[in-house]
Amino acid sequence: MTRAATPAISPFFVVSDVRRSIAFYRDRLGFEVTFQQPDEEPFFAIVVRDGAQLFLKSQAGITPVPNHARHRHLRLDAHVHAPDPDALAAEFAAAGAAFSAPLCDTHDGLRGFEVKDPDGHVLFFGRPR
Repeated sequence: MTRAATPAISPFFVVSDVRRSIAFYRDRLGFEVTFQQPDEEPFFAIVVRDGAQLFLKSQAGITPVPNHARHRHLRLDAHVHAPDPDALAAEFAAAGAAFSAPLCDTHDGLRGFEVKDPDGHVLFFGRPR
């Protein structure tokens, strides 16, 4: 019996300002905005880069709480598979992205780097060594 495919997953990040998050993901990390609503002052957006897709949502009175803010040892909010993390790190650096953890080989068998978005969500971009 063949299994039905599940080729991607889309993390849903609560953010404080969707416009600011769109600008970060688009301008620093090369994501494309595929949807935002409403156009003028969006409270929801979808950003995509290759197979990586993020949902961004803001709502008055709800503060973003990234994983590391809940538990210090749970620092990642998303792992984004990057077949060539070295090239991706160079691209992000050229676009002015700051790394919250530099490109390296990690103790748990990965090669990659971390980026923190404006609301503190930490994304690891990398692959197994």
